[in-house]
Amino acid sequence: MDSVVLFLLLSAFCTASAQQMESNVSRGTYLTPGINSTWLSRSGLFAFGFYKQGNGYAVGIFLAGIPQKTVVWTANRDEPPVSSSATLSFSRDGTLVLQSTPEQTPIIIADSLGSTSAAMLDTGNFVLYNSDQEIQWQSFEHPTDSLLPGQRLLAGTELFSSVSATDHSTGIFRLKMQHDGHLVQYPVGTPDTFEYSYWASGTSGRGDNVTLNFSPDGHLYLLNATGANIRNVTDGGYPTKETIYLMRINADGIFRLYSYELKQNGNWSVVWSSSIDLCDPKGLCGLNSYCVSNVVGTETNYKCVCLPGFEMIHPGNRTSDCGRSFGAPGCNNMNEYNNNAYTMEELALWWHDDSYSIMSVARKEDCKQACIEDCNCEAALFGGGECRKQGLPLRYGKRQLTNSDIAVMIKVRKDMLKENGEDRRIDILILRAGKILSISQCFWYMNSRAMHSQIYYSHKKNNLVVGIAHKIARGILYLHEECERQIIHGDIKPQNILMELLRVCKNL
Repeated sequence: MDSVVLFLLLSAFCTASAQQMESNVSRGTYLTPGINSTWLSRSGLFAFGFYKQGNGYAVGIFLAGIPQKTVVWTANRDEPPVSSSATLSFSRDGTLVLQSTPEQTPIIIADSLGSTSAAMLDTGNFVLYNSDQEIQWQSFEHPTDSLLPGQRLLAGTELFSSVSATDHSTGIFRLKMQHDGHLVQYPVGTPDTFEYSYWASGTSGRGDNVTLNFSPDGHLYLLNATGANIRNVTDGGYPTKETIYLMRINADGIFRLYSYELKQNGNWSVVWSSSIDLCDPKGLCGLNSYCVSNVVGTETNYKCVCLPGFEMIHPGNRTSDCGRSFGAPGCNNMNEYNNNAYTMEELALWWHDDSYSIMSVARKEDCKQACIEDCNCEAALFGGGECRKQGLPLRYGKRQLTNSDIAVMIKVRKDMLKENGEDRRIDILILRAGKILSISQCFWYMNSRAMHSQIYYSHKKNNLVVGIAHKIARGILYLHEECERQIIHGDIKPQNILMELLRVCKNL
């Protein structure tokens, strides 16, 4: 039976007869998007060449022998996609060159002057050799967001996440093998210091030449300069029969170990991940917002929510920065700054501590008042007798799920808060094709003042109003047309449309 499966597998690898099947590539050979687009490994499992990205093509290495054409490496990943007229040449001088159009300057993919041959190996490594069959250049030494078995992450090098599963440009997270022996995850563009890290191997100070290694059985481990194992990142020992493994730092900032069973209907499965909480990666949500992870059925997801008194700058982009939803006079207009107009709202959140002033105070109320009276202060942290005043922007916000000795507070306008215990209502125009279809009222069920503060001062802005109306209409459409058992609600009224903190309408 195993031999039959293997035969079918290899047959699947060799479906495209137009592709070049040689494991060795000679100088003067070239590729173009379309028919002659890749150089395949001997088994056909891996391919080097053009793959579709957006409205054009990118150059990289991907798994061609499985239904999910999984990209594992991308050349010049931050260059725009090329058109169907592009060529990828293994030139006569031994370099690998991408020519977008005849008029544009060629892009060197591999600076391998003097190479005489190239090969796409079954390990997923694309290599260029000199005349003595010595490796001049190899993709394994230039990782992007992934590692394959047999590949290492050397001291001082790092992996960068992609923008998304379909856009392999450089994203906003990185995994670095530091010179101090520490394997650490950070947001892109931050110093290699503890306060910016969100996962670490716990091997700091274990040597200058520590490497991350990857075995075919899914074993990820750290070796020091003497070859001693100083940390098992994963246990390894996973099945290897007709199974391959891939390690990747994903666009969401978590690095995971995946397995794939080499069958026609196989799927990638997560074997291990660096974090369980999707909100652990710092920078997942934009400035002045915070991350909330939630579980729906068996699926875990996350949402980015603006802080009280803020709204999304780019609605529809869940990782958008948030800006103030009300005008606040700056310190240049002290005559207009009225202390009595503001209060401090406590939140079950945490964000990056970037304080510009630290005061010794005895009570939380004293800290609140100090921030209110300071026109530069937008938020404050109080704990241990210290009041830490902060300005904007606030970053790396996350919901605090456990009790904390630190009080987290943000400055808001008093008139944005829920007044006299009365719930406010807002007229919603549900629009379609520029015409008013219906007018309803959305009853604001207020679990916190934060939600009200965003709505009360933002209801005149069309993006918010239309967005809420769209969510109400979308819910009704789901009930009427998309449910397995279609439902006619029969009692749509303000009291039956609740608004959660995350601006999600629910029909009751």
